[in-house]
Amino acid sequence: MQKCFKDFLRYYHTSIFGRSRAEESYNERLPVKTNPRKLRGPWTDGYALDVHTISSTMIGHNEYGHTVFDTVRSPLGELLYRLKNRGDQTAIPEIIDTAGAFVKRLGLQVDAVVPVPPSNTARKHQPVIGVARALSEYLRVPLCEHCVAKVKNTAQLKDIFDYTRRAEILKGAFSVDATKTKGKRLLLIDDLYRSGATVSTIAQLLTTTGCARAVYLLTLTRTRKLV
Repeated sequence: MQKCFKDFLRYYHTSIFGRSRAEESYNERLPVKTNPRKLRGPWTDGYALDVHTISSTMIGHNEYGHTVFDTVRSPLGELLYRLKNRGDQTAIPEIIDTAGAFVKRLGLQVDAVVPVPPSNTARKHQPVIGVARALSEYLRVPLCEHCVAKVKNTAQLKDIFDYTRRAEILKGAFSVDATKTKGKRLLLIDDLYRSGATVSTIAQLLTTTGCARAVYLLTLTRTRKLV
């Protein structure tokens, strides 16, 4: 009888309020536990949902002489690792459960989801674009994949720790299509927040050149020590 009552509530809620296709796919799972942190920068409001790694301890070297680490990740960091490093697309639903629930809990009103352009264009599946697309479906707002474009090749930033140097490298690296962003409230999505140089550059462009009404930043994870 209890099961029948739960089924009735699920049917009643769906009949009255409706659900997006993404919500229908993800409604059986609960968001993973996170520890959100507010991020300050040239955006209206911004958050990282959790740290990427909790700890990383060197345990020796493999047969090729490469250093081996025992890495413990946050639950969301582990999902992102599966998606980025193993190409595991099945991690996306749980990521979206978590990110989507957080955005709804904040009560953010957005007109479009904007992914940060990929730095590694050789990937068959771009994780940030995949997450942004699924999140846009969950939130029932358009994906603006081409609002921001990378127009200049840049050096890899992961080994550059000076913020000023990072910002210099990123000058002129992106363009914004104002016809798609003018007057809109945009949710800018990235996977990992390290120094904030990339998302700061893009957020400023969206606000100035793109004439966006508001830019909200959401990154799935962040480094333990912000560069």
